[in-house]
Amino acid sequence: MKRHKAKMPRMEDILNLPVQDPSGSELSAAHLDWAKVEGGRQGGNDIALIPFARVNDFVKGESTNAECLASFRIESRRKRPEGSVIKPRVDGYLEYTLYWCSYGPEDYRDIDAGLLDSLNNKPASGKGSRPGRRHMMRGCLCHFTVKRLYTRPHVALIIYNQQNHVDSMGAPCHGILDQNAVGTRAMYAPRISEELRQKVMSMLYVGISVDNIIQHHLDEVQRHGGPQSRDDFLTRNDIRNMERHIRSSSHEFNTNDEASVKMWVQRHHKNFCFFQEKSSSEPFVLGIQTDWQLQQMIRYGHHSSIAFHSTFGYKQFKYPLCSLLVFDTSQNAIPVAWIITSCSVGQSVNKWIGSISERIRSRDPRWKPSAVLVDDPCFEPSIIREAFQCQVLLCLWRVRHGLVKRLVKSCCNFDVQHQILKHAGHIIYGSRGDLHTFDAVEAFMQIYVDQVVFMDYFRDHWLPTIEMWVNSVRTLPVASQEPYAAIESYHLQLKSRILTPLHAGSWPRVDWVIHILTTEFHSLYWFNQYVEEMRYFGNLKEESHAPNSWYQAMYIPDVDVLLDEQNLQLAKVVSQEDRSLVYTVWNPGSEFSLCDCPASRLGNLCKHAVKVAMVCKLRKVGKPLLAAQVYRQALLNLLHNPPDDPVVLDHANLHISRLQQDIKGLEDLSRGGLLRPLPPETNS
Repeated sequence: MKRHKAKMPRMEDILNLPVQDPSGSELSAAHLDWAKVEGGRQGGNDIALIPFARVNDFVKGESTNAECLASFRIESRRKRPEGSVIKPRVDGYLEYTLYWCSYGPEDYRDIDAGLLDSLNNKPASGKGSRPGRRHMMRGCLCHFTVKRLYTRPHVALIIYNQQNHVDSMGAPCHGILDQNAVGTRAMYAPRISEELRQKVMSMLYVGISVDNIIQHHLDEVQRHGGPQSRDDFLTRNDIRNMERHIRSSSHEFNTNDEASVKMWVQRHHKNFCFFQEKSSSEPFVLGIQTDWQLQQMIRYGHHSSIAFHSTFGYKQFKYPLCSLLVFDTSQNAIPVAWIITSCSVGQSVNKWIGSISERIRSRDPRWKPSAVLVDDPCFEPSIIREAFQCQVLLCLWRVRHGLVKRLVKSCCNFDVQHQILKHAGHIIYGSRGDLHTFDAVEAFMQIYVDQVVFMDYFRDHWLPTIEMWVNSVRTLPVASQEPYAAIESYHLQLKSRILTPLHAGSWPRVDWVIHILTTEFHSLYWFNQYVEEMRYFGNLKEESHAPNSWYQAMYIPDVDVLLDEQNLQLAKVVSQEDRSLVYTVWNPGSEFSLCDCPASRLGNLCKHAVKVAMVCKLRKVGKPLLAAQVYRQALLNLLHNPPDDPVVLDHANLHISRLQQDIKGLEDLSRGGLLRPLPPETNS
């Protein structure tokens, strides 16, 4: 409801009006006190002053009027440079923008469409023919002017020329108050919602035809009882427009890659959570997170686990890619954020992880994950704990995946493969007796010196960081094998969708990687999630999104797993496709297990190895958790050798309490499937 000043100010008193900045994200005419000026060009119009930075908030607020949902377009705009006017008027402007309701000012409600095309009359607003928009012109006169004041550039003068959505006769011309608009698109918003736009664009990106999209949309509208919003009036023309936008869109906004990325950030402010330009002292960091990804992170990350998939494409990309993943009910990985940085993601985590945490908790203050899985020993656990307030676990997927992939390529003897993998696991876990890491690695390389190709790979890729991995295993709890299947499936998707299109030796621009991630790759995961929830397009679902090995392992009966608990060297799993086949899983229950099935021979984590890991955890016959042993030993040392100094004793008691809490946290995570089973003596 409009509120007016008791006394009408004169034109020269405009600058004496208060600058209004209501709290909250919404800002509309209903939140402001309006005044009418006496005399001048604005005489009789409602005016108000607001900060210029909130003009967009005001335009959005006016577009969400419950009685007349509208969309205000820029009808005209003028700018003048500073210093161009010696004596500016009191309402002189640096910028002048006229916003007009999209349902006006022309009125084509009673004009035959064919006759209209034959006429060449210029509309009253002087804006030409407006091709493609005549169908929604209903003579609405609602419009307002925004002036960025010349003498006060940080202040905007709002001049509301006509606040009501009425035609020249003063009658409502669209919205729920217009009786002639009932049951038509004009009853609702002039454009489809961002949610529907995201949905249609994703379907187009994954290859759904226009006919299938239209038919699916009509089925949905019919299912909920007819049109209830503007979205229900989706037309083939709407979809064609989006299709043309996809064909004409380009990642290259500028010939300079860095300038192009900066322009992308400016144009897509809703799709990034952190941005820092590269300088002599600071690295380049870009955190990408769409609104849909934020919703999935809140939905599946609460009281669940979040995994890092880092350093992807460090050989093929200018800057490597790090992904944050959550897991849905089918244990499929969903990317909920992408981080592109010119330095190690572990070194830059302190810059962007706080922004992601704040963004989530601004939506849901109660959000809290149960654990974060890191796959790089360079990560500083304390920074992640502070941001997400949860346990940090070490994920050995990268180590296992790298070793197995190279083993199956360079070594043809299966017995040697599983022996090498088992030996490498002993080194990572520091379980080679009293040998130091360096001595254990030297012995390992001497034993398998005849495997020249693999040892060259091991020396180049793992020898420089093996000490860091061993130290991380000693200080962090190690995640179980079950999430590895989802992470591996996501990794293969990245390779097929992003690395495969690249030509050998090419080095893609950063803006190209951003474009592919936020369009095609993002749409792939949106679509598959939509299929899972709505049960539509089941026959069109991507074949590459077949159930991962964890999901497949759930359908292997426990009785088909033959496990000798007294001898955990190997396990047998009966094939579900051919009951006469039995596959052997060596080193069962460990991250470094290996199966002789065809899928495992390609270097992937197969369903048989995952199933055996599940059975080992269920029967509590898996390898004891090294991190729990470290905690337990430290706890026993403090209990058996209490210090004499009272101050030190108090500190030791606090330390004992913290260790007990950590062990309890490990037990909870173990029951949740994130950790291998704790040894029974841990609770003693």
